[in-house]
Amino acid sequence: MNLLNDIITYVRRIVKTPNNASLSDNLIIDYINRFWLMDVDARMQLFDLRTKYQFQTIPGIADYNMPLYGVNGYPNPQEPGGQVVGQYPVYQGFMLPCYANGIEIPFYNQRDPFWKIWPNYIQSLPNAEEGNGTKTIFTLSIPYFPAIPGHVDITGIIATNTTQDPIIASSINTAIPLTSIFPGVYVLATATDGTQMVIQDSGQFLLNNTPYGLLMTNQGASLGSYSTTSNTVNYATGVVNVAFPKPPMANTPIQTQCYYYQQGLPRAILYWDNCLTLRPPPDIQYLIEIDAYLSPAAFLQSGQAIPFAYMAEYLSRGAARKILSDTGDMEQFQFYEPLFKEQETLVWKRSQRIFTATRIGTIFSDLQGPQSALGTTGQGAT
Repeated sequence: MNLLNDIITYVRRIVKTPNNASLSDNLIIDYINRFWLMDVDARMQLFDLRTKYQFQTIPGIADYNMPLYGVNGYPNPQEPGGQVVGQYPVYQGFMLPCYANGIEIPFYNQRDPFWKIWPNYIQSLPNAEEGNGTKTIFTLSIPYFPAIPGHVDITGIIATNTTQDPIIASSINTAIPLTSIFPGVYVLATATDGTQMVIQDSGQFLLNNTPYGLLMTNQGASLGSYSTTSNTVNYATGVVNVAFPKPPMANTPIQTQCYYYQQGLPRAILYWDNCLTLRPPPDIQYLIEIDAYLSPAAFLQSGQAIPFAYMAEYLSRGAARKILSDTGDMEQFQFYEPLFKEQETLVWKRSQRIFTATRIGTIFSDLQGPQSALGTTGQGAT
């Protein structure tokens, strides 16, 4: 049984278009996709879409963007070479509980309480070196290391037309907007003409040398060739190789700044701007597990596009509703609207039964350890 074909047939019955002459299958599939992707998860959170997201941390990397589907998306079964989704978030969002190597840790979705506990204090070295009025290339040291790397957010990842995160290349990708770059290391100096020069890491890493971050000016312009010997920061050792666009003024300080936390097992997670931030940064690979709602896009492939048969009529009426609205057939729209609402209630009822069966937690409702006939075990009680 191909539920997608059944949905197409049912949509045709509702909008009174029995064949491709006036409304093609491809156009109907487009309406189904738009309702399935854009509307369903906004109208209700289905228990059937609840899942677990897990990933392995990278040593030293503290920020992890929400994963995206690839730029090629999933193939459209009705249109060879076409696609139904690309660069679309894999998950609708994250929530409790979350674990680091099986240890439950706090989860935050607001910045204020998270940064109050884990403040991003800037470690500063006021005088890393002094300019002499002619020299432009310097080797400096940031005050504390390993330093927290800069970060490119999910919008910046999409701007690269890939899903690679973090970005690793031999040069800076200048297609990334400055609003998507959040630096972690700064090098500051005054040029011979009195202008202030700000060099910062770009959130992008040198190819084949992940601890090396590529440097950039705060206007986003590249600084010539990039290698392990010029315009990079080694987050692991704190060594900065920088080429200023102009010579720093003689007898004026060159200052370095960075964010620093002693690395270790992550003890808290902040979800903000489609990004998971770990504190402290991981020193080795750890398994992070967190509850999530899967985006419906995960199912849009071939004949398996609709995984749950109980939603077939709901999706049909939802797609037909969009078609009737776009064609201006408001009489039919209003006639079928109560039937659409009825199907939405029936679909939601399945999830509602599960949610309402969950007991509200109290201090007495959760067991504190495995139970035996003698009482709680493993807790020092008999």
